[in-house]
Amino acid sequence: MKIELFPLLLFILAIAIGGWRTKNLSISGAWMAMLVGLFIGIAFGFRGLFVLGAFFLSSSIWSHLFKKDKVGTLDRLAKTSTRDWQQVLANGGPAALFALLFSLTGENVWTFAFVASVAGANSDTWASEIGPLSRKHPFSVRSFRRVPKGTSGAVSPAGTVASVLGAAFIALAALVLLDGMDTMLFIVITLSGFLGNLLDTLLGAYVQLDYRCRVCGIETESTVHCGQQTERTKGYWMNNELVNALSSLMSGVILLLLYR
Repeated sequence: MKIELFPLLLFILAIAIGGWRTKNLSISGAWMAMLVGLFIGIAFGFRGLFVLGAFFLSSSIWSHLFKKDKVGTLDRLAKTSTRDWQQVLANGGPAALFALLFSLTGENVWTFAFVASVAGANSDTWASEIGPLSRKHPFSVRSFRRVPKGTSGAVSPAGTVASVLGAAFIALAALVLLDGMDTMLFIVITLSGFLGNLLDTLLGAYVQLDYRCRVCGIETESTVHCGQQTERTKGYWMNNELVNALSSLMSGVILLLLYR
């Protein structure tokens, strides 16, 4: 695939600046977005960036929609809707890795894994953003009891449906990248993204770090709440970004296993 590098760089730069100006990206997030975009752009050109952009744009829209209904949920999260470099790397790093492998080998299977990893990231984001809009509290996969919205490792019917649709949305967007994608490949990409999100849920329930605010008692992912250091209640070293990165990476790996 012949790629004109200069227009590609200008496009990536414009998108990163736009993300920063609209407060969807921090300064560090914008720099990391340019790096991730460069790997993907060199491998797949503008069509690959379209797939990545479908994730970024849709997840940003859902992050900003219905904010009033997510107030309690946002208090439990360590990050805001403005993504920093860690969040961008967690969601886009595995995709950039698969893009690099495609650049080195030219094997189409890495293209499929790239799409699946983005599908996994989108599946998790849609579930996290849409799930809390449900009227009822979700169930913890660890205790099988209802827990507050936004709790790591919790599932709801709305969040589960959203996770499937999020993965399918990326598989659909990938039609511009994958010439002649058949129904089976569409299903495998969607399934891989959804299973990656399930892994995210399991890691969130059993491994991810969680804390409790010493002042208000809320369960949170943040190490600081109400101006005070929180106390650890679960997990040891795996934070939300690492969980997201592993689930996105495993979405691509699952695709490799299913496709072969």
